Amino acid sequence: MTGAPHVSVLLDEVLESLALKPGDLVVDGTFGAGGYTRAFLATGAKVVAFDRDPTVRRFAAGFPDDRFRLVEARFSEMDAVLGEGHADGVALDLGVSSMQLDQAERGFSFMQDGPLDMRMGDAGPTAADLVNTAEQDDLARIIFVYGEERESRRIARAIVRRREEQPFTRTLELAEFVERTLGGRRGAKIHPATRTFQGLRIAVNEELAELEAGLVSAERVLKAGGRLAVVTFHSLEDRIVKNFLGVRAGRTPAGSRHAPPAAKGAEPSFRLLFNGAQSAGDAEAKANPRARSAKLRAAIRTDAPVWKEAA
Repeated sequence: MTGAPHVSVLLDEVLESLALKPGDLVVDGTFGAGGYTRAFLATGAKVVAFDRDPTVRRFAAGFPDDRFRLVEARFSEMDAVLGEGHADGVALDLGVSSMQLDQAERGFSFMQDGPLDMRMGDAGPTAADLVNTAEQDDLARIIFVYGEERESRRIARAIVRRREEQPFTRTLELAEFVERTLGGRRGAKIHPATRTFQGLRIAVNEELAELEAGLVSAERVLKAGGRLAVVTFHSLEDRIVKNFLGVRAGRTPAGSRHAPPAAKGAEPSFRLLFNGAQSAGDAEAKANPRARSAKLRAAIRTDAPVWKEAA
């Protein structure tokens, strides 16, 4: 069952940024329900799509076999699969998809009851494993750093007390517990558990480390003149992309929390396609709530060598 068509965020802007031509090879690093891939194929381009989620294969039905391939892997592995300097474009649509949120059994949503899972793939520890076994300080750090939740220590302390009596196993169970811990909604614009769930999801899937590795992989796989387009949905992701492209384009000092200093004298490997980030227009933001926080950054690969990463 595929349900209603998935609405790809900032699709027109991504297509304009990539400027694909018939015969171009583009990497869709986050295949999901195939929205970007469908649009890329419509330009006449060839698509190699990546997704670590094995359940998305059902969305690949009907795509032309001679111009489409789906690889069940993380997008950080694109260079290992394709080799260096072969792609004309790379697109990354980050975060959890609406398709995953809609599937209660995946455990991403605090609005639907399901197992406390949150894994984008089918391997590794679940959110329940993390909530029920992590040290209190580690849990607080995850919720604070990844979830940007100011009450992280309070939430972690309450979780540790409660799990000693009864482990957490369900999404609504945890969501309602966090809500009670914070004293209810009291007119809050977002659900009190929103940031806690975001922090756990990012930690379970190692999303920020995957993004950092994926940007480096995109730099390797793009040929000179190839284009990179990245859509982010929260400030942590956007900061990583902004810093990476800024450093690689020679716009900021080489060295930051997320982008280690490069070898002295490295030539810019990217040229920014536009300054800053593009956001969804009013019409798209109204029609698709997920688009409201979306930001697009894009750049063109120069003919400079791939930067060497710090050991």
